[in-house]
Amino acid sequence: MTARVPDRPSRPERGFGAFVRARADAGALVVQPRMGFGDPAWMRAGLAATRAARAHTVGTLTLDSYTRLGDLAAIERALHDGMPLNGYPIATHSDSMTRAVLEDVMDADFPVQVRHGSALPQHIFRRLIALGLTATEGGPVSYCLPYGRVPLADSIDAWRECTELFAQARDLGAEPHLETFGGCMMGQLCPPSQLVALSVLEALFFRAHGCRSISVSYAQQTHPGQDTAAVLALRRLCADLLPDVEWHVVVYTYMGAYPVTDAGAYRLLREAAELAVRTGSERLIVKTVAESRRIPTVAENVAALEYAARAAEANRTTAHDPGTDSQTYAEALALVEAVLNLASDLSRALLLAFRRGYLDIPYCVHPDNRGLTRSRLDVEGRLRWAYTGALPLGHLVRTGQSHKVTAAGLLADLSFLRQKMDREAVADRSSTELTGSV
Repeated sequence: MTARVPDRPSRPERGFGAFVRARADAGALVVQPRMGFGDPAWMRAGLAATRAARAHTVGTLTLDSYTRLGDLAAIERALHDGMPLNGYPIATHSDSMTRAVLEDVMDADFPVQVRHGSALPQHIFRRLIALGLTATEGGPVSYCLPYGRVPLADSIDAWRECTELFAQARDLGAEPHLETFGGCMMGQLCPPSQLVALSVLEALFFRAHGCRSISVSYAQQTHPGQDTAAVLALRRLCADLLPDVEWHVVVYTYMGAYPVTDAGAYRLLREAAELAVRTGSERLIVKTVAESRRIPTVAENVAALEYAARAAEANRTTAHDPGTDSQTYAEALALVEAVLNLASDLSRALLLAFRRGYLDIPYCVHPDNRGLTRSRLDVEGRLRWAYTGALPLGHLVRTGQSHKVTAAGLLADLSFLRQKMDREAVADRSSTELTGSV
C-alpha cells in the first residue's frame, strides 16, 4: 500500500494525543461527538460548531457505512442519485474537497479524528495519509468481530499493514495517533474485564507495529462502581505495559439501548462525565438526547458537548486506586497474560486466543468467535459472567446453573439502563437541568 505526500497537508502541527494530554494536564476533560455527514457543507458546519462549543473539544469525521465496507461504487451511485449518506465518504470525495472542509477549522487548537469501523481499512488509511490526517481509531479485533464476517486473520493482517504505514506519517511532522476500540466491544453486556483486556491488547498491537501515541477506550456499562474499577484497572495495566508510549483513556457514553426521555439521556451522559472525571480519564465521547430516535443534529451534538463539559467541571473529584486488586483488574490481567503467553508475535497470539477460547465475546456471532461465554446482570446491576467457556478465569469466577441466561432475562438486561435512567429522571427531574447548570 502506497500513499503520496500531500501537496498541502491539512493537519495540526502537534499530534492529537499531545493536544489531549495538554488539556488534561491543565485539568480539563476533552469532549468529542460522534459526528459524520455525507454533505461536505454540513460536515464543515458540524466541525465548526464543535470547535465553537463552550467546552474543550476535538472534531470528528465519521465515515459512512459504504466506505467502511469498501463499497465505493455504492457511494458513487448514492451521490449521483442524491441519496443521503450516514457519514463522510472520505475515499470518494476529492482531496481538495476534504481540504476545503477542514480549511481554517482544523488546526493545532482543534485536531480532528477520523472514525470509520472498517476491518479492512487500507483504502481509508491511504486517504488519511494523503490528506495529512494523523488521528483515527479502530483495531484488528474490535473492528472485525462485531461488524461482519471478515476473517479475523485478514483483519489482523490489514491492521498490521495500516498501523506500520500510519506510523511513518510522523515523518510529515505530526505524531500519528491510534485509538483502540477494544473497550467498546458489542456496545453492552461484555463484562468489563474483557473490555479492559481487549483495549490493552489492541494498544500493545499498535505499539508493536510502530505507533507511539495511543488512546485506550472503555464504554460505560451498567454500574458506576464497577465502571470505576474497570477504568482504574485499564489505567494500571497501561502504566505497566505501555511505559514507552504517550497514552490516554477515552470513556464512551453508554452504547446500548439509550433512554427515550431527554431527562434520562442527560442523566446518563452526566454519569459518563462523572465517570471520566472520577477515574482521571482524559477524553469523553458524548451521546445526545436523540440517540434512541434518529441521527442527532449538529445543535443536539453541541448541547451534549456543553452539558458534559459542565458536568465534568461540577464534579472535579478523582478516585485514587488503593493499590489492591479489584475483581475486574484480576480478571483483565489474567486474560492479558494468557494471550501474551500464547506467542511472542501478538498477531499470532490474538488468533490463537480466539481459536482456543481464551478470548470469547458474549453474544457475538462472528465465525471466529467461539460463542461459549455469556454475561448477566446481578441484582445490583453489575455485569457478571454467567458462563466463561474456555476463558482462563476458572480460578477467579464462579458460574453455575443458578446463573442460567434466558431469552427473557437477556431482553431485560439489554433494556435495564434505559429503563433505570428514564425512571429515575422522571422521579427526580431536578437532577438534570437541560438548559442550565448541571
